[in-house]
Amino acid sequence: MKRVHAALGAVLFAIGTAASAQTWPTKPITFLNPFPAGGGTDTFARPIAAHVSQTIGQQVIVENQGGAGGTVGAANVVKRAPDGYNWFFGAVHHTIAESLYTRLQYGLEKDFEPITVAAFVPNVVVVHPKHADKFKNLQDLINYARANPGRLNYGSAGSGTTHHLSVELFKTMTKTFMVHIPYRGAGPLMLDLLAGQVDLAFDGMGTSSTQIKAGKLIPLAVTSQQRNPVLPNVPTVQEAGVPGYEVRTWYGLWALKGTPQPIKDRMWKEVVAAMDTPQLKKIWAEQGADPGGMSQAEMTKLVRSEIVKWAKVVKDAGAKVDN
Repeated sequence: MKRVHAALGAVLFAIGTAASAQTWPTKPITFLNPFPAGGGTDTFARPIAAHVSQTIGQQVIVENQGGAGGTVGAANVVKRAPDGYNWFFGAVHHTIAESLYTRLQYGLEKDFEPITVAAFVPNVVVVHPKHADKFKNLQDLINYARANPGRLNYGSAGSGTTHHLSVELFKTMTKTFMVHIPYRGAGPLMLDLLAGQVDLAFDGMGTSSTQIKAGKLIPLAVTSQQRNPVLPNVPTVQEAGVPGYEVRTWYGLWALKGTPQPIKDRMWKEVVAAMDTPQLKKIWAEQGADPGGMSQAEMTKLVRSEIVKWAKVVKDAGAKVDN
């Protein structure tokens, strides 16, 4: 009898799920962005949300909830219902957090289901103009950091972000030491970087490119394997004297574990279609970003490979959470 009841329950659940997927959405949808407004994640989450709002018939709201390198928002969103109205717009930073934070209140692979990557963006090594005479190029910065360990500081969007680990990898490869100053997102970091409160950052192209073009920041190198069309005259870190160095930031959308598959498939379709519009293509190009659009299965493989990659960087660099 128990088996009969269990089977009947499964059938009723499947029928209910199918019905809810057919009528979805009937109310506003939330993309939780686990970083403060104004950062790189916002750069891509908000245009996607705006376009999907138009095509799906319900408003898609981007809710910012920063803290601890994006882990606070991630921990909070998993407490919500996996009903297709709660989504997580996170980043590569969350694959780093898996090995950097010892007491996460969630598991990226256990509690979330990848939908698609929104954008791949290189970081760019930027310094405040007050250092213009001192650092003509990246090698000048390396030489100074070697001769003056601890005299330079660098800001990040938080412990465990690529802003943080890209510098830790750089320090390991160049045998330098610079002091880490973590912020609660790329937006607050940028404010202090522009004010000269921090010396440099390996910032995302999405938040730095406008400031570079305005002459408010000086770019020394990009962290990608090739030069970026937004900054064609800026060399890569490899070209500038650190062979083998490459880091890229990416942003993506996850569903909560248990979200009905038909709803996940619909959201994937909507997001990929949004990124294929002229308006969003223009925004991505202006940020020096490569569009994502990979399948759910492909993003699942990417997440696994990035967790393995960054675990090694954390171990080799001896990186610690210091926020």
